[in-house]
Amino acid sequence: MTLVDNVVYVEGRRASTPEDLDETYAALRGRGGMAWIGLYRPERAEVQSVAAEFRLHDLAVEDALKGHQRAKLERFGETLFVVLRPARYLDDVEKVEFGELHVFVGRDFVVTVRHAESPDLAAVRRRLEASPELLGAGPQAVLYGILDEVVDGYAPVVAGLENDIDEIENEIFGADRDVSRRVYELSREVIEFQRAVHPLVAMLEALQAGAEKYGLGVELQQRLRDVQDHAIRVGERADAFRVLLQNALTVHATLVGQRQNDEMQRLTESALAQSEEVKRISSWAAILFAPTLVGTVYGMNFEHMPELAWSLGYPLALLAMLGMGVALYGVFKWKRWL
Repeated sequence: MTLVDNVVYVEGRRASTPEDLDETYAALRGRGGMAWIGLYRPERAEVQSVAAEFRLHDLAVEDALKGHQRAKLERFGETLFVVLRPARYLDDVEKVEFGELHVFVGRDFVVTVRHAESPDLAAVRRRLEASPELLGAGPQAVLYGILDEVVDGYAPVVAGLENDIDEIENEIFGADRDVSRRVYELSREVIEFQRAVHPLVAMLEALQAGAEKYGLGVELQQRLRDVQDHAIRVGERADAFRVLLQNALTVHATLVGQRQNDEMQRLTESALAQSEEVKRISSWAAILFAPTLVGTVYGMNFEHMPELAWSLGYPLALLAMLGMGVALYGVFKWKRWL
C-alpha cells in the first residue's frame, strides 16, 4: 500500500481516518483542522492528486517522484518543501543505509513521501498524538516531530561508525591487506553521512528565523533549537570521523611503505650475501684451477717437451703451481673476495 496513514486532526486530536485521498480532502474541507497524509513509494497519480488538491509546485512534485535529491529546504509560496536523508546502521553487514524522505508542509496539511524504510513515521505520529497541545500547533509541529526522529535516528549510525573506526585502527597495525579498501568504503559512508547531516543545521536555522513570520510558538521554537543542537553535535562527530579515517589511511600507507622498504632491504641483504658466497666459491675455484692447469700441460703425451728432461722440472712445476695459487689468493684477498 502506498497510502500508509491518512488522518485529519482537529485541535491536535485525531478526528477522522479516511479510507482514501478523496475522503481526506472532503473531511478537511468539512471539519477544518489539519490533514497528515503519509505515502510510501507512491504512484505518480497519487502524488499528482495531492499536488492538485494542495496546489504543490511542479518542481517540488517532480523531485518527490524522481527521488535521489540532496537534503534541502525550499519554500514555494505558502508551502515548505523539505528533503531529508534519514540513515540507519545495519549491524549484520556493518554498513550505513541511507533513505530519502520528502515533506510538503502547508497551512493546513502535511504530506510525507517516503522512499525507504526509515524513518519510522508511525512512531512520530504516536508521539505527537500523545501530546495534543504540541500537535495542535499545526503542520509545523509535525515537521518538528519528523526532524527530531531523523536526527535521533543518526545516533545509532554514529555509534556504528565509531565502532567500525575503532576496529580499523586495530587492523592498521596488523598485516591485513584489506584495510585500505575498508577505510575507503567507510570514508564514502562518512562523506554521505555528512551530506545528510550538515544541511539540517541551516534548515533548522531558517525555520527559526521565520518563526515570527509563520507563527511558530515559543515552545516549538525551543524544540527546534534542541533538534538543531543535536544535529550540530552529530555533524561534528561526522567531521571527526572523516579526519580520523584520513589519518588512518595516511598511517596505513606509511606502514605499508615501511614494510616494503624492510622487505626490499631484506632481499638486498640476501642477494649481497649470496653474491659474497659466489665470490668466495669462484675465488677458491680459480686458486685450485692453477695447479690443475700446470699439471694438465705437463701431462700431455708429446715426445718433444724440453722441460720433461730437466732435472729441476718437477720442483719448478710444483713451484709454479704454488706460486700461481699464492698470487691468485693475494689478488682475491685484496679485492675482498676472500
